[in-house]
Amino acid sequence: MPSVDVPPLPPSPARLLSTARPASAVHAPAVDSRLLLNGAREIEIVHGDKVYRLRHTRNDKLILVK
Repeated sequence: MPSVDVPPLPPSPARLLSTARPASAVHAPAVDSRLLLNGAREIEIVHGDKVYRLRHTRNDKLILVK
């Protein structure tokens, strides 16, 4: 059977968060989306006088809409 080159899987989010990054690359805090959503599929985020919705889709994507 011929060998097939398969690209490696991307690192898991937990591994990315636990990996040490150089100080120059650390510019924003990382927040786990599960903490933000707290079991909900959608939350409202108030920013100034605007309200945004952060939605967790069935395809495991996050969508931020105004």
